[in-house]
Amino acid sequence: MMYRVPGAFEIPLAAKQAALSGRFDAIVAIGCVIRGETAHFEYISQVASNGIAQVGIETGVPVTFGVLTADTDEQALARSVPGPDNKGYHAAQAALEMVRVLRGLR
Repeated sequence: MMYRVPGAFEIPLAAKQAALSGRFDAIVAIGCVIRGETAHFEYISQVASNGIAQVGIETGVPVTFGVLTADTDEQALARSVPGPDNKGYHAAQAALEMVRVLRGLR
């Protein structure tokens, strides 16, 4: 199941609501923040990464980080095309592994 949010800043809140719903074993947070001419990139990247991590810690539901931070559109595309360098794929694999780890710890 996929849910879209307006931007990377909003990912942690949506992830937390998904985790609290009890419907998901793991959540893969995917997005992209592309550097602009202001410090806005730094603020949004920090909020997204800290918030995503906090959701997993608070809820016990694995939330993996698939939010790209890139300097250009081209960098973001290179990290999201099908193949071994696809960062969303890596985040999904990490989510599956965390589900296995947590089940083993219970």
